[in-house]
Amino acid sequence: MKSQFSPSAFQQALASGQPVVTAEISPPRGGSVDHVLATAEQLRGRVHALNVTDGSRAVMGMSSVAVCRLLLERNLEPVLQVGCRDRNRIALQADLLGAHALGLHNVLCLTGDPVKAGDQPKARPVFDYEAVRLLQDVKNLNRGLDALEQPLPDGPTALFPGCAADPQSPSWSGLKSRLQRKKEAGAQFIQTQMVTDLAALRRFCRELAAPLDLPVLAGVFLLKSGKNARFINRMVPGASIPDGAIARLDRARSPRAEGLRMAAEQVAAALDVAQGVHIMAIKAESVIPQILDLAGVPPLTPPVVDGVGLRSLAAELR
Repeated sequence: MKSQFSPSAFQQALASGQPVVTAEISPPRGGSVDHVLATAEQLRGRVHALNVTDGSRAVMGMSSVAVCRLLLERNLEPVLQVGCRDRNRIALQADLLGAHALGLHNVLCLTGDPVKAGDQPKARPVFDYEAVRLLQDVKNLNRGLDALEQPLPDGPTALFPGCAADPQSPSWSGLKSRLQRKKEAGAQFIQTQMVTDLAALRRFCRELAAPLDLPVLAGVFLLKSGKNARFINRMVPGASIPDGAIARLDRARSPRAEGLRMAAEQVAAALDVAQGVHIMAIKAESVIPQILDLAGVPPLTPPVVDGVGLRSLAAELR
């Protein structure tokens, strides 16, 4: 039993091999969605999809499912992050079924950052699953089966799962093994952690992702100052911003402008190696179009899915 669903503009762009751009946005830390929706609107026509974080860095925020649905209603294609830290397998499956019912089909399956990295370190982590097991559940749900591989009486889902990877991982064999497991579990695309080493990204794409036929969206992070870069190296798991980049920011007359130039350089370089980029500009998402302009990435043409616009697709999902 398989759910029938036409591929979205994001999914078609990945399948076509064309350059793909996504951007990360964070849910609000409160009841109003005005700011996050205004931020998303500024990225209309510049990115193929908006990736909505799920408790990133173990900091509380609004449900990513709710924000993704609000984006979809405004004809902006979302990618729903689903992390394993805060929910057990029953809750994760419930959220995946709910996401499908709401028309949210792109999901990025993550293990999740440790609680101690966040602002509520006394919270109790769950980690009933990790990313590979979550991907396996998505694969089963798409086949019309639950986690026990029993038939779903109300039909299958049509989820499009992606996974994360760190091309700069110190363990190449471990990275290779885990990526293979994620592919076997059903991953359809890769979104990398922040990558500052182009040679590492090139090797990752050539030796690991390409043989698995997995498109790669290379992570590009906007740095605002040398102090900001040092903070990220200290606080973000896996971050490794080189000393040369930090020194460049420290020397700049305008560190913020230099950060924009550095991000644009990384976007242009990454698009020569990977199929796409995933831009992370925390609390400065409004400058992403400027980064893309500096990198020579033109605005998108209006998305078309099987001869109809994304607006028509969103209407069908209602």
